[in-house]
Amino acid sequence: MSYKPSVAIVILNWNGQALLEKFLPSVVNSTYPNLRIVVADNASADDSVDYVKRNFPFIEVIQNEHNEGFARGYNTILKQVEADYYVLLNSDVEVTQNWIEPVIDLMEIDELIAAAQPRIRAYYSPELFEHAGAAGGFIDAYGYPFCRGRIFDTVEKDEGQYTEASEIFWASGAALFIKSRYWKDAQGFDADFFAHMEEIDLCWRLKRRGLKIMYCPDSTVYHVGGGTLETENPYKTYLNFRNNLSMLLKNLDTNRCFYVIFMRFWLDFITLLKFAAAGKFKHAAAISKAHRSFFSDLRRNRAKRAASGMPFNDKGLYKKSIVWQYFVLGKKQFSEL
Repeated sequence: MSYKPSVAIVILNWNGQALLEKFLPSVVNSTYPNLRIVVADNASADDSVDYVKRNFPFIEVIQNEHNEGFARGYNTILKQVEADYYVLLNSDVEVTQNWIEPVIDLMEIDELIAAAQPRIRAYYSPELFEHAGAAGGFIDAYGYPFCRGRIFDTVEKDEGQYTEASEIFWASGAALFIKSRYWKDAQGFDADFFAHMEEIDLCWRLKRRGLKIMYCPDSTVYHVGGGTLETENPYKTYLNFRNNLSMLLKNLDTNRCFYVIFMRFWLDFITLLKFAAAGKFKHAAAISKAHRSFFSDLRRNRAKRAASGMPFNDKGLYKKSIVWQYFVLGKKQFSEL
């Protein structure tokens, strides 16, 4: 058998015993030969750790002393894991037996490929792409992320329209493959994000070094989504809006930064008004809180700005407004862009 690079699947868990019971068996059935599986526990209060130790004694368990969120939680755990590749896998993902091999084979072809994701379908509607990743992540000129196969709340049916491996802008944190050396070079996630947008920020920083992010259609996983913070949770709204602005400040070129963030304030304000008009006052308040938090952290995030002059790889950057294309021109499918 030819040499296979070592792979560590790392599943961050917080009070997710029910999810581990449902989805961990599919991970255990993975066929990749040079594999280790790690459950990284974020100080769960349920019986998650005991369940894993009792039923899967061969799985490594690493425990954080406190719930450090998604971003810092992974940073802390991965400092204790050595492998050629990390696979950051959500606890609410069902995998197929040969889901690892195609992605590793793709990433081994090119030294510049830093990260990748498989095709992500919806667990409860497996004929559809899943919201958090679909067939690869993109971003528009104003920092709005979307996916091939999912624009805002419109999700496409997977009819074989995205079957070629290709470069994307960001890979989903639901099933993120990354070469460990690039993870370490980039110092992992921005821990200040806590959760949401941290994988987009990481991929953007990698692309600013000229590296590549890939979509691998020959691997498929099924994601439930919303396992930790439900879509209707105002705290999720707060994190998404705050972290998106922070990401823009950190990664945009100087000649675009002020203009884009200025425009985002107005676009976010329109969203706030829409929430208020719909009676979703907690979500409207969450956007306002996100903007205040962004300003309070302005100096800290400015200090994180990427160095200029680096060979930015802009593949996956949609240089128009996805908001205009979707809401005004009515383009709901990726193929229409």
